[in-house]
Amino acid sequence: MPHTIPDMKTVALAVTDGMLHFELSVAHEVFGSAPAGVTVPWYDVSVCGPATVRFGRFRLEPDHGLDRLRGADTVIVPGWADVDVAPPVELVEAVRAAHDAGARVVSLCTGAFVLAAAGLLNGRRATTHWAHTDVLAARHPDVEVDPDVLYVDNGSVLTSAGKAAALDLCLHLVRLDHGSSIANAVARRLVVPPHRAGGQAQFVTAPVPTQDDHPLAALLPWIIERLDQALTVEDLARHARMSSRHLGRHFQAATGTTPLQWLLTQRIRHAQELLEKTDESIDAIAAATGMGTATTLRRHFNRTLGVPPDTYRRTFRSRTAPSPGVTY
Repeated sequence: MPHTIPDMKTVALAVTDGMLHFELSVAHEVFGSAPAGVTVPWYDVSVCGPATVRFGRFRLEPDHGLDRLRGADTVIVPGWADVDVAPPVELVEAVRAAHDAGARVVSLCTGAFVLAAAGLLNGRRATTHWAHTDVLAARHPDVEVDPDVLYVDNGSVLTSAGKAAALDLCLHLVRLDHGSSIANAVARRLVVPPHRAGGQAQFVTAPVPTQDDHPLAALLPWIIERLDQALTVEDLARHARMSSRHLGRHFQAATGTTPLQWLLTQRIRHAQELLEKTDESIDAIAAATGMGTATTLRRHFNRTLGVPPDTYRRTFRSRTAPSPGVTY
């Protein structure tokens, strides 16, 4: 039977010849050790594979054989270097057996080809690196390949897009298991944003400029500081000194979404942190996040996360609480 979220203590990294070492390093960095000040029980990580794994000019000695995947709570399959070559049968069978035993199975980048070969993506939505989505769709027509997202969460099976999106998905898993506050602590340690909005398309053709003079560089922090206010698109455009239409184009190019949808996402994430870290009432949190009323907060929260805020708070309070040594 599937493992429940509070059981997610052991993480097995499935490795074999031909894997991509970047994705392996990302997963080990996120799950290998807790950020400073976090005292909740952290993950027990092991590397599972053949006796010696070769990737590029490197060699790796796994901790255990692939048969140990079956006993893990979460199995992570790093990227697969050559998608034109079928992944090893022993890897495919071990990943399938782990899922059948109840493990949460995760692919990073082209690791999706391993999950697809194991039949775990049939009838499911999935993604992989944008350069290989057409190949994945053609080779596995029963998979609903989405080329425009950073990752897809199907519950027991999760897939990420290429490279940096592997980090997005790993942080998402920490957020599921330990809550937003601790996921944010991990993101701070890695000096990356805890969550990126938008999909792969924005990174393929129009990456977000890093210059300080980018039109949204000053606006986004200004919005975050005013989440308790009833901001309109006109308010944002006025502060950015541009027309509402021009602002919409910049937001679409930089975040893959509209100004109001981006703003709503920030309100929801702020509500998550307040539910996890404070005892404020739902009415107070609605006011602090600019939702206005508890009814509005509950409607948007439930539609976005699939659970009402009261249930969300109980779930994370019963699971764990952020260490008092952590500052946010």
